[in-house]
Amino acid sequence: MSEQVFTPDAEHQRALRDALGRFATGVTVVTTQTADGPVGITANSFAALSLEPALVMWAPGRFSRRFEIFDRATHFAIHVMAEDQLDVARHFARDGFDFSLPGIEAGLGDAPLLPGCLARFECARHAVYPGGDHAIVVGEVLRVTTREGAGLSFFGGAYGSIG
Repeated sequence: MSEQVFTPDAEHQRALRDALGRFATGVTVVTTQTADGPVGITANSFAALSLEPALVMWAPGRFSRRFEIFDRATHFAIHVMAEDQLDVARHFARDGFDFSLPGIEAGLGDAPLLPGCLARFECARHAVYPGGDHAIVVGEVLRVTTREGAGLSFFGGAYGSIG
């Protein structure tokens, strides 16, 4: 087995991306409400931050045309996708403005709530920090919904299952 060693620079962006992809993550869809309607985005950059107070974080990319919306959002919902929700995750990866899906309801701060997720965290904006080509969005968790099941995962550029 050979090892690759490199300095993360412009010449090695693909190698860095591949190396980061060796860390399996869960898959989330983050939603918010705007004056122009609901917006969603698929993200794997989600983590717990604090239990007291209850804080979570995620990181939208500045390259996304939805970045400014989530950078300014006062309320949002983070949905942890179940293994049978691959189509929903792909849907919001492609088009964050199409909410023509069944069972969507309004949550706290009017954030759209997707049905069937393993966990859902309804949040109020706590802080936003610069994070290179991303922003680090910290949400104060106001309400949580959970169910049993296996999770949707992302590893090495491909979706899979956890559990």
